[in-house]
Amino acid sequence: MPVGTQGTVKAMSQEELSEMGFRLILGNTYHLYLRPGHELIRLAGGLHRFINWNGAILTDSGGFQVFSLEHIRKIGEDGVLFRSYVDGSYHEFTPERVMEIQSALGADIVMAFDECAPYPCEKDYAAAAMNRTHKWAKRALAARDPRQGFFGIVQGSGYEVLRRESAEFVASLDTDGIAIGGVSVGEGKELMMKAVEWSVPYLPDTKPRYLMGVGTPEDLIDSVIRGIDMFDCVLPTRLGRNGSLYTTYGRINIKNNRFISDFSPVDPECNCWACRNYSAAYLRHLYKCDEILASRLATYHNLYFYARLMERIREATEQGRLVEFRKEFLAKYRTHKASVYDDSCRRETENGYTRKRGYAGSRQTRPES
Repeated sequence: MPVGTQGTVKAMSQEELSEMGFRLILGNTYHLYLRPGHELIRLAGGLHRFINWNGAILTDSGGFQVFSLEHIRKIGEDGVLFRSYVDGSYHEFTPERVMEIQSALGADIVMAFDECAPYPCEKDYAAAAMNRTHKWAKRALAARDPRQGFFGIVQGSGYEVLRRESAEFVASLDTDGIAIGGVSVGEGKELMMKAVEWSVPYLPDTKPRYLMGVGTPEDLIDSVIRGIDMFDCVLPTRLGRNGSLYTTYGRINIKNNRFISDFSPVDPECNCWACRNYSAAYLRHLYKCDEILASRLATYHNLYFYARLMERIREATEQGRLVEFRKEFLAKYRTHKASVYDDSCRRETENGYTRKRGYAGSRQTRPES
C-alpha cells in the first residue's frame, strides 16, 4: 500500500497510482483527524470522494503516531491523552473514538487502536502494552462500523513468548484480517523477521496478514516467504524525494557525479514513463536545481518498481517458485550494493524518519514532509 498519510501519496496523483496498478492505499487516522478533521471529510462524502480515489483505502488507527511522536501524553486503561502537533490542543483517543473517526473517514479497512511499545523496552512494559492492546481490540471490535473490514494487531515487541500470546489472542477474535505491529521500529531486520516467524504460525490461513511499516524490496520478499500478504511503507516515496531510487541492480543516489553525463534511463529494465522518457543525467540535473519534477519522477519510478515487484512476487507464489524468484531477484539487485548511496543521501534520508524516544526505522512518525 502506498502511504497517503494526509489523503495524498506525496508527489503523486490518484490517477497515477491507479495506472501503476495500485488498488489499495493507506491513510492515517491521527493526521486526518487533526487536519482537516474527520467531520469535514464526512461532509465531503468520505475519504474516497474527498481525494477522488476509486480504489480501496485502509486507515491506520493512529496508535503508532500517538505513541511515537514528540508530545505530552498520558496513557491510561481507557485510552491516551495527547497534544496536537498542529496547534498544541489536547485530545483523547479511546478505542471507541478511533472507530468513530475511521467510520467518518469511510475507509474500507480499519485498524484496532493499539499501543506500539518502543524498541528497546523491558519485557514488563512490552507485556503491559500488549495487554492494553488486547483489551482495546475487544472494545474496538464492539464499536466497529460493520460496513468496514476490521483488523486486529499483534504486539509483543522483541519477546517470543509475548508475540505468541498476542498472535493467539488476536487470532481468536472475529476480525477480517490480522496485522503484525511493533516492527520496523529500530530492532533490525533479524529481530523483525523473528517477530514474523514467532507470530505467523498462530494466525489463521483464511485471513490476510499485514506487516505494518515494512519495508525494503528484500523485506517484502522475505516476509511473503514467511506468510505475509500486505505491507505499507514510506520508503519508496520518501527516498524518492531525497534522490534515492530503487533499480533492478540496487538502490542508487541520483545526485552522485557518475550520473552527470549518463543519458541512459535510471533503470534500463524498467518500463515506467520516467524511465521511458527521461535520462539519469536529466533527473540528476533536476535534483541539483531543486526542481519539483525531480521528486515527481523519482517517486513515480520507485512506486512503479514496488508495484512490479509485488506483481512478480504474486506470479512466483502462484507458480510455486517464490524461493527461486528471491535468488534471481537478489542476484541482480545486489550487483552494485557497495555503491548504492553515498553518505550525504544516507544522512538526508535517515534524518527524515529518525524517531524520538528510541524509535528509529522505516515506519512513518509524522506527515511525510
